[in-house]
Amino acid sequence: MERWRCVSVVALVLLLSNASHGRDISVQHSQQTLNYSHTLAMTLVEYASAVYMTDLTALYTWTCSRCNDLTQGFEMRSLIVDVENCLQQAFVGVDYNLNSIIIAIRGTQENSMQNWVKDLIWKQLDLSYPNMPNAKVHSGFFSSYNNTILRLAITSAVHKARQSYGDINVIVTGHSMGGAMASFCALDLAINLGSNSVQLMTFGQPRVGNAAFASYFAKYVPNTIRITHGHDIVPHLPPYFSFLPHLTYHHFPREVWVNDSEGDITEQICDDSGEDPNCCRCISTWSLSVQDHFTYLGVDMEADDWSTCRIITAENVRQLQKDLASNIIVSKHSVDVTIVEPSSQTY
Repeated sequence: MERWRCVSVVALVLLLSNASHGRDISVQHSQQTLNYSHTLAMTLVEYASAVYMTDLTALYTWTCSRCNDLTQGFEMRSLIVDVENCLQQAFVGVDYNLNSIIIAIRGTQENSMQNWVKDLIWKQLDLSYPNMPNAKVHSGFFSSYNNTILRLAITSAVHKARQSYGDINVIVTGHSMGGAMASFCALDLAINLGSNSVQLMTFGQPRVGNAAFASYFAKYVPNTIRITHGHDIVPHLPPYFSFLPHLTYHHFPREVWVNDSEGDITEQICDDSGEDPNCCRCISTWSLSVQDHFTYLGVDMEADDWSTCRIITAENVRQLQKDLASNIIVSKHSVDVTIVEPSSQTY
């Protein structure tokens, strides 16, 4: 019931957004041909789902209940857990089948989902993105990656993996808020490693910046796919107001809109505007769903334990630390474990 109640809270704001009649700002984009792979999407959605697992030892050893199927053989290189900020858990490793470094960042816990969705309405474009004139983002989205342990730990892990395996490509993924953080991660890596070295695929992510930011993003990370699902409410937030073209949030391209009916999945590749009116934006405001946010391509995108974030994370951190200290975990290679305890950092 709470999932549906939060939709009604945002409905009036989104109605204004959908009913606005103004001039859409065009997003400049790369001329690179889009290559969308359903198989790759199925693989990456499994990584984006696995990062929600609360058993850190099983995640470390890649033996968790979601660490199988298309991701079998994944080699964990770095596990990052931020107890203090709750939202943040990520891993970095190598997928030999894809010949790529995989980065997965976790999204929002369900027990805070309703408040998070409501809060998305009011997030302002209050930060100018560094070295990108006129590009505006929300400071909270920006800081959740750039001003926490995530950026340092992820870039370090990528550097070490490329030293071991050569200049292989990097694929970044995440669901929900994890998708927003994955976007800033991919942009950061693309600026430093080169656009051709980084690929981004997110699931059900919110908007993170304005049209100017979306244009820069499309330039630096042209190999980007944002997958949306059915009536999922989160990709509609923060709201898009076409009558405020320079001030409103604007998705970067390119969306792939997934719908499922009676077991059949259809995938619609959308235009390069980032705000294709014939894709998820065509959905009626009153039919938007929080439920559709928690399943993508038939894969569960919820955590396996919805206890209070800090409590459940702290318990699993202690168990992982105990297992590591007792040497019961056997690994063929070194795995970096980064843990941020409340008011302290442990490496």
